[in-house]
Amino acid sequence: MRILIADKLASEGAEYLGSQHDVQVSVQTGLAGDALADALRTHDGVVVRSAVQITRPVLQRCAQAGGSRLRAIARAGVGVDNIDVQTATRLGIAVMNAASASTIATAEHTFALMLALARDIATAHATVAGGGWDRNRFVGIQLHGKTLGVVGLGRIGRSVAERALAFGMSVCAYDPIINADSALEGRVPLVDSLEQLLARVDMVSFHVPMTEATTGMLDRAAFAAAKPGMLVINASRGGIVDEAALLEALESGQCGGAALDVFEQEPLPADNPLRNHPKILTTPHLGASTVEAQEAVAVDACRALVTYLRGEGMVGAVNAGELSLDLSDRQRAFVDLSARMIALLEAAAAPQQLRAVRFTVRGEVLASRADTIARYALVEVLGRHLDEPVNLINAGIIAEQRHIDAQTVIAADHGEDRLAIEIDQAGETRRVEGTIHADDLPRVTHLDGYAMDMVPAGHMVLLTNADEPGRIGLVGKMFGEANVNIAEMVIGRKNDASTGRTIAMMILKLDAPPSAALLDALRTAPGILSVASVELAGV
Repeated sequence: MRILIADKLASEGAEYLGSQHDVQVSVQTGLAGDALADALRTHDGVVVRSAVQITRPVLQRCAQAGGSRLRAIARAGVGVDNIDVQTATRLGIAVMNAASASTIATAEHTFALMLALARDIATAHATVAGGGWDRNRFVGIQLHGKTLGVVGLGRIGRSVAERALAFGMSVCAYDPIINADSALEGRVPLVDSLEQLLARVDMVSFHVPMTEATTGMLDRAAFAAAKPGMLVINASRGGIVDEAALLEALESGQCGGAALDVFEQEPLPADNPLRNHPKILTTPHLGASTVEAQEAVAVDACRALVTYLRGEGMVGAVNAGELSLDLSDRQRAFVDLSARMIALLEAAAAPQQLRAVRFTVRGEVLASRADTIARYALVEVLGRHLDEPVNLINAGIIAEQRHIDAQTVIAADHGEDRLAIEIDQAGETRRVEGTIHADDLPRVTHLDGYAMDMVPAGHMVLLTNADEPGRIGLVGKMFGEANVNIAEMVIGRKNDASTGRTIAMMILKLDAPPSAALLDALRTAPGILSVASVELAGV
């Protein structure tokens, strides 16, 4: 696999890639626009930090050029603001970050900002360095006994909360994703809204991703709801704090001071009033800037990229939902079974407009990876109906854009591991069900209402016929005359509610593929209602 290092990266990342026997590494930093797109097109994966901008035009040119190899983008860090994740997802490109590697560094920097702000460390240092010694001017506040509000209780937010508790602070948090009354073993109560949090805290620290919902979340209205004199710390993403509203709150005294590591525009313009404001402490986006963190994020990003490209797993993916590619051998066997089931289901009827797909899994083994197994199956279904490339990353968004209702259901009763797939085509629902027994062979147990027990593999012909005497003999004779040996025959029967007749399905496994002439002859044979052939891999 070819991997591009497109940004300045700790040497440990390149060393890791260089140690992998199946990886070819190239380093091209400083690329932008068309040059970047052309470089991406010839690589399977790319590693970036925050400087390289993988924008929508870059990704579109990369794809439009034809023959693009790009399958994954790894960000050596947390934020992916410099990557157009939506376009990457639509193109089926995985986007990963190395969030956990910089957790401690960012949490420590957040706490350093909080301490420095509370004691006015930066201004005191500048005074002493300039020859002054005005002790009475620098009377700060202690953290012990104060209340810290944490917005976003992910890895970094929790780490900040733990450090605050160790300093004797009270901590409360706001995180709409967490459905609980408290966190950290009950030591951190959770509130229902940002306004509730701001009204009760002495200091607030933000640890949320940059989204439409979080952009400018600390605005004029939020400041108005805050406790007067509240201190603000933001080492998360620029733009979460509305900078104009912050300046107004500082001037009015509603905000007592701010420590900022991130900004709406970076680098911070020279004439920006945030630079020299007496109540603002600034650092140039240093949250993850420790030797240890930079080494860790570089290696973690490169390792995640290689793992994904090898098909061995998915770590830190930001556009893959709940997918987890670290499947057990049995779970992978069900992925293989799902592809065989779908091939049989599609062969059994003419293609029609796809409206909905429903995957039902039963059994603890499948339930733990239900979303991933279902996504593999969705890729298989969509790939048979659409001309555009479909993979695990873009299957969900393609289904949504085409108004195809894709659902995954975990059966309430566990029991034996089983997988059922229902496809709604033009209002007609068709269903296939299968399992894997102790012999580890895939089995189809139901197909469109016909009960059976059959290993789907090899050369296969599916026939439906009126359930009348002589049909099996007729079919056997026709295959014999065509010199095609029937290795196995499976029969299923069901009642046709519309006609009241009993219909039989014959599934024949052959030693050789049937000829087109034989299939045409079967279609015109007396009592034969439908004929389809399908080729499946061996097991």
